[in-house]
Amino acid sequence: MSKDKKDKKGNILDFDKAERNARARDFEIEKERFKEDHRGVEKVDFESAMETLSRGIGKDVYIGTKRSSSSKVKFAQTLQENLQHLYENNYLTGREKIFLMDITPYIAFSSNCIVLDIRVKNAIPANITEIAKIINCDRSNTSKVINSLKKKGILAKSESGIEGNNVKTFAIFLNPHIIYAGDKDNVNDTLRIMFSKSMKMSILKNLPNRLF
Repeated sequence: MSKDKKDKKGNILDFDKAERNARARDFEIEKERFKEDHRGVEKVDFESAMETLSRGIGKDVYIGTKRSSSSKVKFAQTLQENLQHLYENNYLTGREKIFLMDITPYIAFSSNCIVLDIRVKNAIPANITEIAKIINCDRSNTSKVINSLKKKGILAKSESGIEGNNVKTFAIFLNPHIIYAGDKDNVNDTLRIMFSKSMKMSILKNLPNRLF
């Protein structure tokens, strides 16, 4: 058994008591934080109410918070360090940078597909002609930029069906490592597969932040 230690004044140091006091302080801090987060309601009262409610309805109860109006806001997130990496390596031309900025308002949530209207439930993929129109650019230049970004692994094309006169149409997707409209922790499997080869390209494989 170790001997009691003394401070400079010769007083015996009680480490067990100091530890108990520290735990008590942490407990009080936790209680105060809980009250602040629950409009002054004590944690013990909250847990008691939850237990009573669970017994009353015969099943466990989960209480969630009401979604704020901002939860409905449409957004696309730019992975800043990754974009900076591309800039520093002169990977994108000036026109390609402008295209990515212009197309951001038309990136569908989760699919990361360029669509005509992000507000509708079943958004329709935009073809090259439609993309040229919504970004106010001629079709020829738009097509060249899209093909260039596809070769660089920033965009991907997927056949989406047959239009009139047996012309194949393509849905165009944006690499979520650059700009992503969705949950970065849960990139859907389609995008993972679509860009798996692209992420092995010399510049892209060294991106600072990888989602998959």
